[in-house]
Amino acid sequence: MASGTSTADRALQLKALYEAPEILRLVNVWDAISAKVVADLPGTRAIATAGHSIAASFGYPDGGMPLELALTGARTIAEAVDLPVTADLDDGYDEPGETIRRAIGVGIVGANVEDRMRPLADAAARVRAIIRAAEQEGIAFQLNARTDAMIGRDARPVDERITQAIERGKAYLDEGAALVFVPGAIRREHVERLVAGIGWGRISVIGLPRALPAAEYEALGVARISYGPLPQRVALRALRDLAGDLYGDGVIPDDTPSLN
Repeated sequence: MASGTSTADRALQLKALYEAPEILRLVNVWDAISAKVVADLPGTRAIATAGHSIAASFGYPDGGMPLELALTGARTIAEAVDLPVTADLDDGYDEPGETIRRAIGVGIVGANVEDRMRPLADAAARVRAIIRAAEQEGIAFQLNARTDAMIGRDARPVDERITQAIERGKAYLDEGAALVFVPGAIRREHVERLVAGIGWGRISVIGLPRALPAAEYEALGVARISYGPLPQRVALRALRDLAGDLYGDGVIPDDTPSLN
């Protein structure tokens, strides 16, 4: 970590942000320089890594990055900023409790861990292992337990998906998760049902094109919004557009920031 603030203190800072009435807006980053750029903004209260983006940076598909590389990426980001860092750690890998123990060791104080729609008893047991490992480390680790109930290309009706998300979310909260992450919850009526079933201030969502603005999610009772791999994709589009312009006899724009 970039300052002397302890990991335990940063965990409590993130906990307070999750419990605050205002929605926590997290712009996901993937390396030290993207973390520093976001951290320097006045509105930044915490940093979230994007596992998809870190994996892409090293040539891996989403969900295919080795644990060692995921922890290295998380450490690089945690050491670059003076803010709480929550990491995307896929499904927690083979031993989620040990994964979180090691993540805490590199300065991470919260994580997204996805259930991949494992049988509910197994998924809840993995959440329990994460919370117990954090307790043993003396850290108020903030698990944003992700359920994949609302995503996927199968033919399940939306009512069934919402029911499953609520059932799984409540089980994960019972095991000690701080929040329940429900990717795929975009429409207002779906979010309203999820909040009613899981709890006010207990769910988080991903901001996608055509999703609601953060302030509207806040009014619906959502605690956290993050943006996954989208910030990296926007940055890469800017790079692609600049490269195309330079190949067409363009020049570097006058308003390009100078190197520090």
